[in-house]
Amino acid sequence: MPTYDYICTECGPFEAHASMANFDKPHACPWCATPARRAMLTAPLLANMDAGRRRAHSTNERSADSPRRSHGAGCSCCSGSAKKKPSGTLHRPDGSKSFPAKRPWMISH
Repeated sequence: MPTYDYICTECGPFEAHASMANFDKPHACPWCATPARRAMLTAPLLANMDAGRRRAHSTNERSADSPRRSHGAGCSCCSGSAKKKPSGTLHRPDGSKSFPAKRPWMISH
């Protein structure tokens, strides 16, 4: 949640966290609990942010609407254009299966 500046008519300015959906709504003063209106007292501290925090914010923004793919381009699960790999399973007419290229000691289901 972002930090916004508010001005209480009795106690003066203060900062408080509020959700972005409630950015324009008054916030209760921490000292006297009266509703205080939002004010623009300071500029956002985007330029003074350290590199790690800036990278975390950009990752958070990127992952909000477009999830990152963990596989490379051309993998069969992420892109539909890749050809399906042959399974290597031998299906017999009686319904049994065997795996000739796999471990010979394994019994089929």
